[in-house]
Amino acid sequence: MLEFDLPLWLYYVIGFPLLLGPLVTFHELGHYLVGRWFGVHAEAFSVGFGKEIWGFTDKRGTRWKLSALPLGGYVQFKGDMNPASIPDAEATARASAEERTGSFHHAALWKRALIVFAGPATNILLTLGIFASFFAFYGKPVPADVDQQMTVAEFAEISTAREAGMAVGDRIVAVEGERVEDFRDVQDSVMLYPGRTLDITVVRDGAERTFAVPVRSVEMTDRFGNASKIGMIGVASGGSELEFVPQGLGSSLGLAVDHSIGIVDMMVTGIGQIFTGERSVQELGGPVKIAKFSGEQLSLGAMAFINFAALISLNLAFINLLPIPALDGGHLAFYAAEAVRRKPVGPRGQEVAYRAGVALVLMLMVFVTINDLATLPVFGN
Repeated sequence: MLEFDLPLWLYYVIGFPLLLGPLVTFHELGHYLVGRWFGVHAEAFSVGFGKEIWGFTDKRGTRWKLSALPLGGYVQFKGDMNPASIPDAEATARASAEERTGSFHHAALWKRALIVFAGPATNILLTLGIFASFFAFYGKPVPADVDQQMTVAEFAEISTAREAGMAVGDRIVAVEGERVEDFRDVQDSVMLYPGRTLDITVVRDGAERTFAVPVRSVEMTDRFGNASKIGMIGVASGGSELEFVPQGLGSSLGLAVDHSIGIVDMMVTGIGQIFTGERSVQELGGPVKIAKFSGEQLSLGAMAFINFAALISLNLAFINLLPIPALDGGHLAFYAAEAVRRKPVGPRGQEVAYRAGVALVLMLMVFVTINDLATLPVFGN
């Protein structure tokens, strides 16, 4: 772990572009490379939005540029009305044979779908590559003694598990009917559900017993002052030692897939809890919070920062695949409708949907940005 050789604010300044720049570039390269593979011409490839700061035009006529607002990027293909790939139905219909050549909106439906999906897919592959590399280099962490680790050694001063009837010496085997293999599984199963009551199954005297354990909501603060609400039941494991078992490339990739699925499951659960009111909307984060976290992780060292980059890359893929018009998932939803209907959605329907989608995305960006600013120390938090 690195010491704070630089002021923390400087890590923020360095960390954000160091994080978002490569992730956005990888995402857009996915679109660009698959589009080029299918013969679709890219007119512009931009990292960032707004006014061009620097750029050049390659021999294929693609303008590669760095733009002023570093909050994303885009590939503008031939035939796109704008960088969001919103089609101009009239222009598409009256295009000449020359204009149709290399045009995105005149490519086959399956080609357009693959070009759009390639961006999020690239982010997913990047995440899997990072996680698989960690497992390949460091190995899989496994408990040195599984039985000891799964055995309750003691209770916290405030313990809902003890109040529910669990006792020292109980060996935890399942949470909500799902078998758990190590104590991290127990922690992951509990921390996401503050305020709920979970069925926890233990083995006592050779027989299984299930207890309804209320999950206590606890606000934790990390070394940087970031607060988060997690669930706790107040039990301590009988053993915390881990061994790192070497993994081959195949098993490392499999572990990376499992780990990524677990993260997505946590994301979906968290978003669902915000909609149901179990969690506050203040837990949503935007560009300011990402910049803050990226600087903090960079200050902890390269491995922490790379791990954070993998998490944000997976988040980018997840968000982009949401079926919101103007995002990749929105385009894919229109293509799915086109495949079912055997014809594109009408121009008026597309226009209304895209306008609504852009408005929704902009409102969300404004909301999370205000939310982020309100949590900064300068505002007294």
